Amino acid sequence: MEPIILASSSPRRQKILKFLNIPFIVNPANIDETIPADIKPEEAAEFLAARKIDAVARKIPAENEIGWILAADTIILHKNKIFGKPKNQDEAREFLNSLQGTTHKVITGIALFNGTAHYMATRTSVNKVTFAAMSEAEIESYLETSEWHGAAGAYRIQGKASCFIKKIEGTESSVMGLPIFELYDMLKEQNYKFTV
Repeated sequence: MEPIILASSSPRRQKILKFLNIPFIVNPANIDETIPADIKPEEAAEFLAARKIDAVARKIPAENEIGWILAADTIILHKNKIFGKPKNQDEAREFLNSLQGTTHKVITGIALFNGTAHYMATRTSVNKVTFAAMSEAEIESYLETSEWHGAAGAYRIQGKASCFIKKIEGTESSVMGLPIFELYDMLKEQNYKFTV
């Protein structure tokens, strides 16, 4: 199988690619994650994933052939407000206070660039996550774990936050940041030589 450039340093995304036995090279995209006003919240994750592809492709020297580039982005959408990665512990606390005891959307956008065909495909996976009510002490205890660092909505489903997750409507891999079904379907569509 051809190696895929992963435009992310996310350990969760790397773990999913390893699980699928897809060879990859980590080449994180460094982009401004500001979402333009004309982009609908539901389309923001896909928009950012596509921007990551563009940023990584521009870093590759012109004389080098580009094969495959994969990017993904995850956002939390709650009451029509986007919760990205918290800037600090206070913002993480604010996010968790807002999410506890409610249901929110976890939206993961995925983009796959096929260098041979000079084509980029994008998809969006929408999931719903319901948090149990959390006490102030539970929120503070969770914040002490530092799992909220670099996590959309200030939590990671595969970490200690799973203690507070009552229900998931969708797929765990998508909430983790790389939807397996959508990825497999896109690779198949692009004739990437891949076997399960």
